[in-house]
Amino acid sequence: MKILAQQIEELNENLAKQLPTEVLEIFSKSIEELKTQGIEESSIGIGERFPDFSLPNTNDETIELKELLKNGKVIVAFFRGSWCPYCNLELRALQENLKQIVDKKAKLVVISPQKPDYSKELKNNHQLDFELLTDKDNALAKQLGISFKLQNYVIPTYKSLGIELSNYNENDNNELPIPAVFVIDTDYLITYKFVDTNYMNRINIQELIEQL
Repeated sequence: MKILAQQIEELNENLAKQLPTEVLEIFSKSIEELKTQGIEESSIGIGERFPDFSLPNTNDETIELKELLKNGKVIVAFFRGSWCPYCNLELRALQENLKQIVDKKAKLVVISPQKPDYSKELKNNHQLDFELLTDKDNALAKQLGISFKLQNYVIPTYKSLGIELSNYNENDNNELPIPAVFVIDTDYLITYKFVDTNYMNRINIQELIEQL
């Protein structure tokens, strides 16, 4: 089984061959600009209290953080949407390591701003055994300081690739969460945080498991 970093490296190589140079340059510029915003540093940090949440899952059931925390630590991972190949790789890697997470008496939930229908399709396609929750209008991501607005010059490029964020997210905000992962203890305090504005960089799953 290839580790996530290897899979991402292969994805980068394939996209470099498939996508026009100007598209790659636009994505690179977008990431560089996001880096200057200091989101990693200004977002909610280790030792801070994670806000309670009640969010719908793919079956339109409400999932509450307070209920999840009754049985142990909770991993909360944010992803951009089904359309993001990096997110898909990360979710599959989390699924492959889910037994190790469960064995540590921890729960995993993943959150995106997309409609539950898209998350349900994603869950079925990748046979994911954890909850996919919808953070409508990025409300929770904004509380955490990990929400950002996609730059205007990037939006036409997304559309040219068939990614209509307004369809996925049911709004015209063009707002997305930074890919982020938090470990939350039973007292709501964050014990581990991974936030990287470069969406090509993803968490080391083994490092995550060691935090549980």
